Amino acid sequence: MVIRRADHKIWQSVAVTRPVQPRGGNATRVRVPEPRASRDAGQQRAAAGQQRAATGQPQRGAEQQRVEQRYLEGGRRTNGQPLRAAWDPLAEHGQKVRSARGRTRPKRRRGLAGFLRYYGWRAYALPVLAVLTVLALLDAGHPAALPIGLDGGPAPSSAAPTSTVEQTAAPTTPLVPNPADNPKYAEAKAAELPAGGPFTERGTGTFAVLPGTTERIGTGQMFTYTIEIEDGVQLPGGPDGFAHTVEATLNNPKSWIGSGKYAFQRIDSGQPAIRITLVSQQTARAICGFKIQFDASCWRSGRTVINIARWERGAVAFQGNVVAYQQYLVNHEVGHGLGFSHKPCTENGALAPIMMQQTWGVSNDYLAALGTDNVPADGKVCTPNPWPYPTQDG
Repeated sequence: MVIRRADHKIWQSVAVTRPVQPRGGNATRVRVPEPRASRDAGQQRAAAGQQRAATGQPQRGAEQQRVEQRYLEGGRRTNGQPLRAAWDPLAEHGQKVRSARGRTRPKRRRGLAGFLRYYGWRAYALPVLAVLTVLALLDAGHPAALPIGLDGGPAPSSAAPTSTVEQTAAPTTPLVPNPADNPKYAEAKAAELPAGGPFTERGTGTFAVLPGTTERIGTGQMFTYTIEIEDGVQLPGGPDGFAHTVEATLNNPKSWIGSGKYAFQRIDSGQPAIRITLVSQQTARAICGFKIQFDASCWRSGRTVINIARWERGAVAFQGNVVAYQQYLVNHEVGHGLGFSHKPCTENGALAPIMMQQTWGVSNDYLAALGTDNVPADGKVCTPNPWPYPTQDG
């Protein structure tokens, strides 16, 4: 190794003779071999000086000659020159550099693999903790809202997705005069839909005829009918339960066949006289109208439109007897198909006529306040009745 400054060398490594003390004798001198490269360089510089002397070139100063002579093989090192040393003697022979503790220092790999190997589990933990922190902050800033049930409480988690009804706020001003302001009226909320289970709010608007036929039932004028259901409408007992209730109602002697003037037969093909159709709540509102803003069923162009909201929940006047209300609903809407119009309560305390709008109540004054047709406000109140001829033997 050579160190230079400006115009001349100030230090170069040479062979060093060091005294060595043997175990049992006098000190001896051991010559440490000098690297070959340094030895050759010193010899070359000494030869160059001798050539300058032979050719008459000016000689260098005594100090410089002394410095150059010490690089010759066997030359003497001055006290001002340091010893040649290395951090690791093995490095000159091409071996791997060792650390201060004697262990081999592994090389750090580059790229993602090296990063993961170097940092270990910390490389995975930090991103996961960052994501969890962000999610926690977002969740704290947006509290989840509980779904509202039909009765104002939390909605049941077991309700089917296709059979739910959205809760809407009640209007602050009554849509019609409210008889509740007068203690004389006991059925102030008779037109409202009772609380109960879920039902289909909206279907597809298309209808499918349920398969099934019957023999002719009754005497008199013949009316064929089909039983249909809107696509997308869901029933807890399936469509067969709806079809069975319709058949059993029309075949009952207390129904229209009890007069001896009408006969019915169910068909599932061809053109029927009456289409008895179960539809979703919104389809019923679209077909029947919603001017009086309480759910109802209706008769339209050869079709009895039965609102599933009423089929599942019933009416307040029937005091929770849903089966009796379903029988009333079939008989009332088929009665429109036979040509009958709405009627009021004719005798206070008597059974209500089948063509009275019992879905909204059995009080004439209340129905008149709602704006229904053919009902006088005369104070008469009837009791609910599902049959056209309730006194006939079953």
